[in-house]
Amino acid sequence: MTESRHLSVFVARPVAQVYAFVADPANLPRWAPGLGSAVVHDGGHWFVETPAGRVRVTFAPPNEYGVLDHEVLTPTGESVYVPMRALADGDGCEVVFTLRRAPGMSDDELERDTALVRADLALLKKVVEGL
Repeated sequence: MTESRHLSVFVARPVAQVYAFVADPANLPRWAPGLGSAVVHDGGHWFVETPAGRVRVTFAPPNEYGVLDHEVLTPTGESVYVPMRALADGDGCEVVFTLRRAPGMSDDELERDTALVRADLALLKKVVEGL
């Protein structure tokens, strides 16, 4: 069994607005700059330029349930599945990102990734609430 951490942030915006923003891969650099800074749509796929090279990002098909799961295909061909949800909460929503410990990941690396995801979620809140 893989160790998971469910990291979340409350965003004071309607779930549909948050979902639409996060589901658009072109917005990734605005809320997840650690992943990469340049996003390209090429041949029907979305690619992000990262320090490790170009990765392909594929989000779940559009849906009414707030499912923002995505797959990241690394330059080495490794596929990383990332569960993510936008959950309605009154007039706002909670965004939940599931961080999974990768095989061989040290405790320090897991803590580093946890801090990076928390920073991305805090930025997501700031950006979307500022729209």
